Amino acid sequence: MSGRKTLYLANPYGFSPAHRAGPLNELIDALTSAGADPWEPFALGDQEGWTDQPGWAYKVGQNDMRLVRESDGIFAVVNGCPPDEGVMVELGMAIAWGKPTFLYRDDFRRCADSETYPLNLMLYTGLPEHGWQDFWYTKPEEIADPTKALARWLAGEAL
Repeated sequence: MSGRKTLYLANPYGFSPAHRAGPLNELIDALTSAGADPWEPFALGDQEGWTDQPGWAYKVGQNDMRLVRESDGIFAVVNGCPPDEGVMVELGMAIAWGKPTFLYRDDFRRCADSETYPLNLMLYTGLPEHGWQDFWYTKPEEIADPTKALARWLAGEAL
């Protein structure tokens, strides 16, 4: 352990070699540079090594749930309309467990049922009513922005 706050990096990028080499690494680098210890489930779970074993899907799900529970917070990639189902389950667990929640979306499409939020309103239940935009990220360069919630939380500020 590094002594840094751990962030479960909920994302669908690990399924694609191109996404692992590009956007996923960019997010990991940005989170690490900002002072977080990102827990990327595809790297920590060794899912590819499990898929030939009986019961692999259950083991992956249980491992990811454990990682969400043990992390200090969650940084969820919420691209897509709707976003990835696995990411949504991980985000729901983190919200239910009261974890600090940070959302990342570089997808310009809106898929919302309200005028306020760009996605389903339930994704925002882990964010404050006012100032939720400080927990919303649209590019890796924003992650270290000291005026946004993640940088403040990593610096020890209560959210």
